[in-house]
Amino acid sequence: MASRPKGTSERRSPQHFDGRRFFNPEAPQAPGFFEFFRWKFTSRPEWSPNFISDVEQSVPPRQVDDDELRITLVNHSTVLLQQSGSNILTDPIWSERASPLSWIGPRRRRKPGVRSEDLPRLDAVLISHNHYDHLDLPTLRRLAARRDSTFIVPARGARLLCAENIGPTHELDWDESLSLPGFTVHCVPALHFSSRHIYDRNRTLWCGYVIECRGRRVYFAGDTAFGHHFASIREKFGPPHLALLPIGAYEPRWFMAPVHMAPEEAVKAHEILGANTSVAIHHGTFQLSDDGIDTPKKQLLACPQPASFLLLHNGQSANIA
Repeated sequence: MASRPKGTSERRSPQHFDGRRFFNPEAPQAPGFFEFFRWKFTSRPEWSPNFISDVEQSVPPRQVDDDELRITLVNHSTVLLQQSGSNILTDPIWSERASPLSWIGPRRRRKPGVRSEDLPRLDAVLISHNHYDHLDLPTLRRLAARRDSTFIVPARGARLLCAENIGPTHELDWDESLSLPGFTVHCVPALHFSSRHIYDRNRTLWCGYVIECRGRRVYFAGDTAFGHHFASIREKFGPPHLALLPIGAYEPRWFMAPVHMAPEEAVKAHEILGANTSVAIHHGTFQLSDDGIDTPKKQLLACPQPASFLLLHNGQSANIA
């Protein structure tokens, strides 16, 4: 069963909801179906290998000490965050395709850096929006069967999970929070869109999350374009100790700029946030647009970037000061 935080209303804020659909306030909206078909008919994607066998899978610890903040990049936007005895997983996907069908759609080019059976107990699973590379039902069903996780989704996103007996599930709108033992999850704005089929576009919200735990703040951006929300997040919560920022699926810019950052924009976001450390996500596993599977990583490395912006391989971990 889905629930909402105490003290919140079912009425959605008109700031980003028109009564039927969500939207990006004071920002460009996602391209529509006409632009999508124009892109597909003119697309010239970079060539990438069918599969890259360079992942060394790792086994995370069951938990970390109170003074540690450990991040493990599993793949794509799936990250295991461990701190103060708590384990949190973001946008988990272990499927072979980011698709509603097992035989068509973007195919996995690298294996996950952690086997799903090697995951520790999970206190929370954060879902940023309902696209297939971020909300993967086969993976969520397996995680729900473990019966050790709370699932947190954006507004109006719980119905899909509840229909699959995935729970307990909590919905959060922008600027709402949920406190769980040991940490608090805040839902924050992102510039993106939602859709799983042709008729449900923007019927559910998209978001990022700020996780507060013992004075530390971790910002998970989900999928987002570059925008003023980064400054707003810093103003409200202070500079994050760790920011997880997407860098992939950014070409062609005429189509992708309203919904996905380019690597150089992720560096700007890192600077605006004032993050102690940032880690690149949303790259290297699924080729979702015209940029090649490793082009975002190469482009990020070509940018003037601080040493505090990390590129991890699938399965690689880092301890954040």
